[in-house]
Amino acid sequence: MGKFSKAGGREMPELNTSSLPDLVFAFLFFIMMVTSMREVTLKVQFQLPQATELQKLEKKSLVTFIYVGKPTAELREKMGSESRLQLNDQIADVDAIGNYIAQEKSSMDEADAQLMTVSIKADRDTHMGIISDVKQALRDAYALKISYSARKGE
Repeated sequence: MGKFSKAGGREMPELNTSSLPDLVFAFLFFIMMVTSMREVTLKVQFQLPQATELQKLEKKSLVTFIYVGKPTAELREKMGSESRLQLNDQIADVDAIGNYIAQEKSSMDEADAQLMTVSIKADRDTHMGIISDVKQALRDAYALKISYSARKGE
């Protein structure tokens, strides 16, 4: 008869790590697809007005934002406390909207450029004259789909 020996010290087999890089890259790809990075550093402050009839924008990649509000505390000493426009990461004048829209349209496909929507995120205390000037500049640049950002009201 055979004898069972416990003193024979079995070794633990090594862990197979050959598929580990595939798992890491799959996880990294998933995170990259799900995460959206904020592209613009806000230099103006705004508090969105309240609205009762809201509609969600369908395709966010076709939306171009124009921010209107008072400069942040750091920039207020240089620029004053009047409402300013922010296009991407720069404070701009109304005259720069035409070039901004042309640049945004040129970075899109030709079919998508015609579907581009301009979303105005303006402070609720902004004077209507600035908004009218922005709308006129958008009309001149043939950006006719305009959306106003607001938050849900009661």
